[in-house]
Amino acid sequence: MPASRDIKALLDIMAQLRTPGSGCPWDLEQTFTSIAPYTIEEAYEVTDAIARGNLADLCDELGDLLLQVVFHARMAEEQGAFAFGDVVEAITRKMIRRHPHVFADENGVITPEHVEGAWERIKAEEKAERAERRPPGEMPAAKSLLSGVKAGQPALARAMALQRKASSVGFDWNDPREVLRKIREEADEIEMALDCSDAKELEGETGDLLFALVNLARHIGIDPDLALRGTNAKFERRFAHIEHALSAQRRSLESASLAEMDALWDEAKEKEKQRERQAEPTDVQPGRDRR
Repeated sequence: MPASRDIKALLDIMAQLRTPGSGCPWDLEQTFTSIAPYTIEEAYEVTDAIARGNLADLCDELGDLLLQVVFHARMAEEQGAFAFGDVVEAITRKMIRRHPHVFADENGVITPEHVEGAWERIKAEEKAERAERRPPGEMPAAKSLLSGVKAGQPALARAMALQRKASSVGFDWNDPREVLRKIREEADEIEMALDCSDAKELEGETGDLLFALVNLARHIGIDPDLALRGTNAKFERRFAHIEHALSAQRRSLESASLAEMDALWDEAKEKEKQRERQAEPTDVQPGRDRR
């Protein structure tokens, strides 16, 4: 099958991959739940390509993200729920409805305030319509202070949002050191869970520790996602130093002991500190010539 610019070709490919007997065994065994992590991952790949300013990669990553939409739509079609065309129709209807100043026959000047007001009103109408479409017997979610925190956010961002909401009514610590004590407490609970070798308890306690770390980041004004991204980059740099150093010795990673790799890690760490010290601006006394 040749490559095509027509969306129908992609839909046909997915249908073929999901055809029992002749399709791909891996694609056939997937479900909405099993595919969801890949959908999130592809969205992150899109943002990464944007951050790097690489438009060629962005084109590829948008294609991967589109494939996820097609995959979900195909599985829904197989269950008789909806098809890809319904997804397209729903979003086009929504965008037209939310932009009456663009698509409706209106005269006069539309200010940004009018647009924002219309957007919020229309979203409220759509929310009411979704409530009306709720299957009989399905109870609406109980109204809570935390109801407005979107469930689809990355876990770190959602933890931050939940904590901010709770803090708005005074449910919060007053001192970052109190959060630090909570972090130590959660670490101790992980140690106890390790003694019991209970995988479910370990998962829960690890989640509690991560939540507490996000809380500390919030209290000291740090974005936990950006902080972790920085640490990831630092880890990559230092591990690359280990690889390069071993490669210069004509050795593989597998041939090195943990002690040797730790020593090279410390070497990379020290070199980074030296570069940081060299990059620090030299203090200039007031009134002295800067030349």
